[in-house]
Amino acid sequence: MDRPGPQVLYANLVSDLAVDLEQREVLGAWAEQAPREAWLLRAGDILVTPVPVGEAFLQYACALTGVPRGSVTVLTLPDGFVSAGRPAPYPAAVEAVRRAAAGRPVAAVLPTALDAAAIGLARGLGTTVAPYASADAAETALDVTRLLNTKAGFRRTARALGMLLPDGRVCRRDEVAGVVEELLGSHERVVVKPDRSAGGHGLLFLSSADGPWAADALAPVGGADGLWVVEEEIDVARSVSVQLETGPDGPRSLFSGEMRTVEGSFTGYLSPLPAPVAQCAPTLESWGRALGGFLTDHGYAGPFSVDAMVSADGRLHAGESNVRRTATTTPRAMVARLAGTADPTWATGRLRAPAPYSFEEAVDRLRAGRIDFDRARGEGIVLYAGAPADGLTWRYAVVAADPDGVARYEELLRSSLTRTS
Repeated sequence: MDRPGPQVLYANLVSDLAVDLEQREVLGAWAEQAPREAWLLRAGDILVTPVPVGEAFLQYACALTGVPRGSVTVLTLPDGFVSAGRPAPYPAAVEAVRRAAAGRPVAAVLPTALDAAAIGLARGLGTTVAPYASADAAETALDVTRLLNTKAGFRRTARALGMLLPDGRVCRRDEVAGVVEELLGSHERVVVKPDRSAGGHGLLFLSSADGPWAADALAPVGGADGLWVVEEEIDVARSVSVQLETGPDGPRSLFSGEMRTVEGSFTGYLSPLPAPVAQCAPTLESWGRALGGFLTDHGYAGPFSVDAMVSADGRLHAGESNVRRTATTTPRAMVARLAGTADPTWATGRLRAPAPYSFEEAVDRLRAGRIDFDRARGEGIVLYAGAPADGLTWRYAVVAADPDGVARYEELLRSSLTRTS
């Protein structure tokens, strides 16, 4: 569809929406994923990122999407995002985008997350935040967006909407020890969560066998007055999620899948839901639509997800909501764009190589093994986030005809990236 001007992809993974700004290490690690937004670029668009995007990766992404490299602009602005000392977008971001737009009106700002910085950038550019009609309309959704990116806000809302939740309590930091002791009286293990955290960061798992523990074991976030959630630890057999979007016409499901996790931290995704958890889809979608209706009623428009846990006894428990573009939103959009199908089978993951590679070297290894994504056959491996900062831990996406095909490609990928010659 023709647009009146460029869209500004605002990769604001550095935001106080989902994680407390004191978690600098977490925010830094998330910022490294900003290059993946390059898969959303169309001719004329501008990407604003907190970290550099390698030229080799940009050319690779543009070659696969068919977007002329010279038709897009990438602006690296580390200070153009919310930080602990800068609650508003850096003014130079507005000027840099204006210069890049070269007089063309900006169609919209598409942020990773709806926060005050994204709205400020849109206002500075005289445009809106996608998909809202105006920056003012986007601002009306800030309260519900912040609420449902917290553990406490989700628990309260999810309970009112009829979702099954783990037994738990919301409390202040100085109350955590007492709540832990109380819940360990009826559960073998509990998990302590900062109210504003994501991706498994800052979680503390405890049992009565751990003995005495001190408050300094908690992640250093939230301060004395910050909220925490203490829940029974579910005996998790599988972690699943449903991704939706909502707007004036209400919510609609986009895709669902199984989350790959290590000690509660997200490491990848498989979609659609594999056979062992396919029966969860109706409940997941029902919960997602209920939450989407709540979001719509409170002015929110755009993507969101509901994460859930399948216990060993087969019950589904709601875990949290993510009211933003998640770690799966852009990869899924990329996969659908490359594969040319609305319902692809795909996965993401991480693989550690035995030695550092340049981006070109990693792509050459995929091509040598004939496992790189090929548009003609509609499947293969994509290095969707560019070269990792350490040169070792590669993020990848795989597209195949079915889950068995995904597994085969992943095995071939391990062979290609871990061989020493």
